[in-house]
Amino acid sequence: MQFGLTGEQEMIVSTVRSFVENEIYPHEALVERTGEVPAEIAQGIKQKVLDMGFYASNFPESAGGPGLSHLEFALVERELGRGSMALTHFFGRPQNILMACKGEQIERYLSPAVKGERMDALAMTEPDAGSDVRGMKCTAVRDGGDWVVNGSKHFISGADHADFFIVFVATGVDETPRGPKKRITCFLVDRGTPGFEVRKGYNSVSHRGYKNCILYFDDCRLPDAQVLGEVDGGFEVMNEWLYATRITVATMSVGRARRVFDMAVDYAAQRKQFGQEIGRFQGVSFQIADMVTEIDAADWLTLSSAWRLDQGLPANREIASAKVYASEMLARVTDAALQIHGGMGLMDELPIERFWRDARVERIWDGTSEIQRHIISREIFRPLGV
Repeated sequence: MQFGLTGEQEMIVSTVRSFVENEIYPHEALVERTGEVPAEIAQGIKQKVLDMGFYASNFPESAGGPGLSHLEFALVERELGRGSMALTHFFGRPQNILMACKGEQIERYLSPAVKGERMDALAMTEPDAGSDVRGMKCTAVRDGGDWVVNGSKHFISGADHADFFIVFVATGVDETPRGPKKRITCFLVDRGTPGFEVRKGYNSVSHRGYKNCILYFDDCRLPDAQVLGEVDGGFEVMNEWLYATRITVATMSVGRARRVFDMAVDYAAQRKQFGQEIGRFQGVSFQIADMVTEIDAADWLTLSSAWRLDQGLPANREIASAKVYASEMLARVTDAALQIHGGMGLMDELPIERFWRDARVERIWDGTSEIQRHIISREIFRPLGV
């Protein structure tokens, strides 16, 4: 078993980490204070990433991307996790699901997204359909040669900057022995399409500046050319491509935890109480030991799941395990780091409270911890007929 990185992989880690420290960290306080990413900063980040050749680093060379392996892309995401998500959003990682584009969709959506000319946003969640995707009420109905879409989506991340949207809607219902089962279809929807509106979303305590929006569809007409994948084949498209979002949450959780851990260690080595550094007290030093152990465990679990994808091995359970463990690890690590910093950990003069707030959402989006545990247990019991 070989756990070391190659020279090229080490260079990827070093390059992205340096970029985050030099191009992301300096703007974080501004974003936290204002809740906005100035357009010139966003464009500057995107252009520098394009110049580096790292834009759309989750896409293969055949689609115009850098052609990184799943493991190498996980390393990129891990380093990006150290920085503000509102800013690293412009590092540019279009949704992998765009690989399902065919025909003219490639030139209208896939290629511009990979080149950084157009930005996308994924729209699946609704007020009454979160973990229960089939519970969605946004529908598309046939009318002549078009589809007419009505309904809404919410919690749509990055929608404020998106040029087009990857939207999942219900397109019919099948009667099954277990009751009605909705058919789902994926559509590509351009901003500005008549009957489609993007509105301001909710104010979140997590990831300030990385906004969510609400999408409204009012008799929005879409031709068949806007279907991504096959009609009623939305779940197939989803299952083939959306595993990447769970690995992203896991790897970014590891990167964020390492940054917080470094802060906690530095503070514990300098802060003195009762005549000595607090890192000398077991109450602190044992917390540090537990933190690094959990971070390392989450790191290896995550990287091994990406490695399995590169080897063509089944990885659904492993990816779910990585997502649930890494996101919950981040919550424990940020809480411990705040405790080590004492009262100052809660003050906005330090970024600790920001990481503590940001950590909470990782257990919810891209599949809650409960959904991940369902996936893990299902994979274990399914071969036994349970």
